[in-house]
Amino acid sequence: MAKGQRHAVLAAVTIALVVLLPAEHAVPEPPSVRAVILGIAQDGGVPHVGCARDVCAAAWRDPSRRERVASLGLVDETEGRIFLIDATPDLPSQLVTLTGRADRRPVVDGILLTHAHVGHYAGLMYLGREALGASGIPVHATPRMARLLRENQPWSQLVALGQVSLREIEPGRPLVLTPRLRVVPLRVPHRDELSDTVGFRVEGPLRKLLYIPDVDRWERWERDLAREVADVDVALLDGTFEDVGELGGRRMEEVRHPLVGDTMRRLPTAPRGRVVFIHLNHTNRLLWDEAARGRLTARGFGVARDGEVIPL
Repeated sequence: MAKGQRHAVLAAVTIALVVLLPAEHAVPEPPSVRAVILGIAQDGGVPHVGCARDVCAAAWRDPSRRERVASLGLVDETEGRIFLIDATPDLPSQLVTLTGRADRRPVVDGILLTHAHVGHYAGLMYLGREALGASGIPVHATPRMARLLRENQPWSQLVALGQVSLREIEPGRPLVLTPRLRVVPLRVPHRDELSDTVGFRVEGPLRKLLYIPDVDRWERWERDLAREVADVDVALLDGTFEDVGELGGRRMEEVRHPLVGDTMRRLPTAPRGRVVFIHLNHTNRLLWDEAARGRLTARGFGVARDGEVIPL
């Protein structure tokens, strides 16, 4: 099934269910509480603006080769509630994937924002009167992120018109989304020019997930990465760059992210399938190099895939 088809409706995702857990935990039907990967690319997506690499050229020619910007959907089917982590430039197709609806009023019960870099909140523009014309969609953000939206155009217009309802969250304080689904925002260091940055620990009735698509350096994090990974069933971690040479003439300090290898070295005992990389830059060969992916898999790690479902 082509990726473009998978993006069309949630049913296509759940029929070809791929679960990020060992095979013995596979389930025949979509679990009622689940996370859905809605994109795996860094903020610019694939194809990337200004990119003449083969991976981008192929994606321009063939829509099935495109990669959406990293986002995570959360579903509690029993309660009939659906949430998004981050509002990306690919928000329209991600809403359709998550809700299975292409009408003017796709249902989403809240958006949780990690930070104020373009790929993580720019999709809020689609909620405005020039597009969806939404009404009162809860947007959960840290106080600093909420202040950015409240005090700066064009985002403040969304607030003034009641198209979004800002809900402030505090790092470390659990946020109950449904009786069986809650998230805990975790502050992480990440070039906080415009806002602070959080990742999320997502807790369902049976399993837990860690979602940190952006971080500067793990050694700068006040928490112990290995301990945090050991406390969850699946960790989706920043995999932006695989090699420092991907930056060309730019300095790593300008776009700080841990290299994939550095993260792996910090997790030598991570159980197979527990750690999966997400938020891959268009320069990262793990997007297309099967041999590189194979070496990663041999060490017990993985690369996220758009459409994968994680039972919670």
